[in-house]
Amino acid sequence: MIILGVDPGSRATGYGLIDREGDEEKLVGSNTIRLGDADDHPPRLKRIYDVLVEVITTHDPDEFAIEMPVYGQNPQSMLKLGRAQAAAMMAALNHDLPVAQYTPKEVKKSVTGNGNASKKQVRFMIESILSASDTEFAHDTADALAIALCHGNRDAHEDRQSYTGWASFVEANPDRVSE
Repeated sequence: MIILGVDPGSRATGYGLIDREGDEEKLVGSNTIRLGDADDHPPRLKRIYDVLVEVITTHDPDEFAIEMPVYGQNPQSMLKLGRAQAAAMMAALNHDLPVAQYTPKEVKKSVTGNGNASKKQVRFMIESILSASDTEFAHDTADALAIALCHGNRDAHEDRQSYTGWASFVEANPDRVSE
């Protein structure tokens, strides 16, 4: 099973693909989408969407996992982060990929055993789990791989938020649809 993990951001969005067979995971690919400061926000969102569509088309993942924004001091920043997350989710949903969302603490706990782990600890564990100690992962890329690993570690029977398309999202969230 190939899992695409995404760490959304309005200035940098990391993505990582892992192939999980049984208890073994191997790195398929990863990168960070760098979004310039000078660009307006809508073109950044389009770039996130376009790059992830290309990744999905090229690697044909089976599942999609994304980190959800949970807290922020600046409402404007949280709004931009939420939009980046939506652009990434749309790329997956428009290709009929099930989408799962995880909090940063869930991801850290799944990968390191500690929900309050540092980015350095997460990166170390990613390199160890994926036997990629010779690879230097950017923080956003390491976080995206951690999200993919977290998703792969979840029990298939565990209750999680997952959608197979827009119809299933709307059915599960009728209060989030405006008319």
